[in-house]
Amino acid sequence: MRPESIDGREPVSLELPVIQPLPSPEQAGFLVEVAFKGMRRGFFTSPDVTLRAGEWVLVEVERGRDVGRVRSVGGVARSKCGSDVAQVPPVLRRAEAGEVHQLHTLRADEERVRRRTRELVEQQGLKMKVSDAEWQWDRNKLTIYFTAERRVDFRQLVRDLARTFRTRIELKQIGVRDEAAQLGGVGRCGRQLCCATWLREIKPISLQLAKDQNLSLNPQQISGTCGRLMCCLTYEHDAYLQARKRFPREGKKLRTVVGAEKVVSIDIWRNLVTLQDENRQRRTIDLEQLRAETVAAPAGERPAAPPERPSLPTPQQPQRPPRRPRRGPERWPQ
Repeated sequence: MRPESIDGREPVSLELPVIQPLPSPEQAGFLVEVAFKGMRRGFFTSPDVTLRAGEWVLVEVERGRDVGRVRSVGGVARSKCGSDVAQVPPVLRRAEAGEVHQLHTLRADEERVRRRTRELVEQQGLKMKVSDAEWQWDRNKLTIYFTAERRVDFRQLVRDLARTFRTRIELKQIGVRDEAAQLGGVGRCGRQLCCATWLREIKPISLQLAKDQNLSLNPQQISGTCGRLMCCLTYEHDAYLQARKRFPREGKKLRTVVGAEKVVSIDIWRNLVTLQDENRQRRTIDLEQLRAETVAAPAGERPAAPPERPSLPTPQQPQRPPRRPRRGPERWPQ
């Protein structure tokens, strides 16, 4: 039944847009983060929502199958995954005890693979350092990790490795920070390396971070096992910047009850400021005391600027003697 028109006008039909309901977690797929050797991670969808962290699963990879351990599930894994969930490969099933045992056997065989690869590198005279090796669970692929300062032509090395191990070879060049995350180790603090345990992204570290925290600029004291600046320099950097805002900057001249003084150094932990007067005498006071002395200092007149030194007269540039007129060619009387 059509609505009646008003004043002879045709009624206008308004069609409201239909909002599609959001897919439920069951329809969108149960997302799982799976950890492999080193810091290699992957995201997969699983039809089994009962998977928990720490369980071994068999997953589908690009060229075959691999076994890994579940690291996170559900919303935690979804927050870490930045790609489209629809393009994530699936989890096949839970891994059986025999499959996990086969994975441990391959991990033990990787030391032999690494030694053999280093022998081939030395024979060919390649300037590269073999860091680690990783077998895929179905032995369809063998990944060799190495570091090098320059580009290396390893085409002959790939042929020799494929002939030796009878599988697909992938040589992957990594940096020294990635090498430390791959191999692991113990840091200066006595704990396991952050990049090998929980640090997901390795950001570049600059020497300015150490300067802002008044640390020693000796490379041996602020470098990690990888030979680069320690990643933990960024953890408290923001706190140092916020704390320094309460202090006057170093080199600033202040007028206190003593007179004109210059800020030499600050100590944000003890809340102390070191000042130096015009006689080069230093004293260290508390920040609150400095503020009180600065407020209580009489305004007075500013010290007169030192008189300008009279400008020395510029010597006049000596003038050149006038040029002699050119003499024409002498003519001998005929």
